Amino acid sequence: MITEFLSRRFITLISNFDVEYKRYFFNLVDFNDKLIGILGHRGVGKTTFLLQYLKNLDLPLSKKLYFSADSIETSDVSLFEIADDFSKNEGEILVIDEIHKFPNFERELKQIYDFLPLKVIFSGSSAIGLENSKADLSRRAVLYRVNGLSFREFLELKTRIYFKSYKLNEILKNHIDIAYEILQKIKPLKLFKEYLKYGFYPFYFENPATYFNKLEETINVVIESDLPFVFGIDVKNTVKLKKLVKLICMSEPFEINITKLAQRMEIDRATLYQYINYLNLGNIFNILKSKAKGDSIFMKPEKIYLHNTNLNYCYCENQKIGTIRETFAVSQLVYFYDLEYPKNGDLIVDGKYAFEIGGKNKDFSQLKEKGKRIKDGYLILDDVEVGGEGKIPIWLLGFLY
Repeated sequence: MITEFLSRRFITLISNFDVEYKRYFFNLVDFNDKLIGILGHRGVGKTTFLLQYLKNLDLPLSKKLYFSADSIETSDVSLFEIADDFSKNEGEILVIDEIHKFPNFERELKQIYDFLPLKVIFSGSSAIGLENSKADLSRRAVLYRVNGLSFREFLELKTRIYFKSYKLNEILKNHIDIAYEILQKIKPLKLFKEYLKYGFYPFYFENPATYFNKLEETINVVIESDLPFVFGIDVKNTVKLKKLVKLICMSEPFEINITKLAQRMEIDRATLYQYINYLNLGNIFNILKSKAKGDSIFMKPEKIYLHNTNLNYCYCENQKIGTIRETFAVSQLVYFYDLEYPKNGDLIVDGKYAFEIGGKNKDFSQLKEKGKRIKDGYLILDDVEVGGEGKIPIWLLGFLY
């Protein structure tokens, strides 16, 4: 039976697994739910999380099973058949990796949920839209969308020193005390520059020398395999997605001209908007829109960033420090706070806080109305260890998770 083969492979895998460091989301997941989804970019640690959970789970190996949906062995069998056979053999916890590789996985997960006494945890591409599933899976599955390493997590892996995380309002209110506490343990500025280049994906620590090669391979798999599978993109058009990444890399976030970009891509504007949306859902772009323009994918984004600064250093021949700073701030905030294009400054967070992002000499001139500094306006400054009144060191945004 297929489950016997998968069980033998799982036992071999878990016996050789010894990763101890747990990502931030390990403590966020409520494992009491019957159906749990972990969605995120390739390389951010989803598989590691699943195996850590199973290894720590106090159950006999026969009661738990892990397999990846992109393996050849599962290509001619349904998810429900695997789950049903596992359940009949007194299995209890089924973990499915890369579930977006299974056609109609939503319907099969619904059947498993409704008819089998199993707990199921699955991982998948950040691009899959389960919230609007035809199988109405959103009422059954609890979804967690996970991000790459924060600067805090990078520091823990790099130094083996524990650091607390903070909510944004805690940082804005108590940033001086928080910075001084961290400075008792490390000098952050040099390490922050390393993080901006290399620190977003955990596999950096496997072999720093080949990091960019592996990062480029990871992005290629997303563009050439994951996005076409999820959205039905013709594979011959993936070269245009890669070209779009390169063109955005060459542009300043505030200089995006949709008409000229469509002309350079040799596609119409509607197709360009679709491609931007695909790359945003696939965690290769982050887009910033004005609240007044609504959420339609066919409305022009005010700014388009690469998803994280490591992609800038991997794909862009020249890095502009202003772009790097904004890209970092957005990458740390976007999973936990609502971001909008502002009237004043560079960013509006949760409809309340206005951020102007820049170097240590940046002033409040962009955060003023009628000559007065706007309420809840903050400078987010690079190259400073400790801030001041309304001035927050940018590296502290890396302690949000």
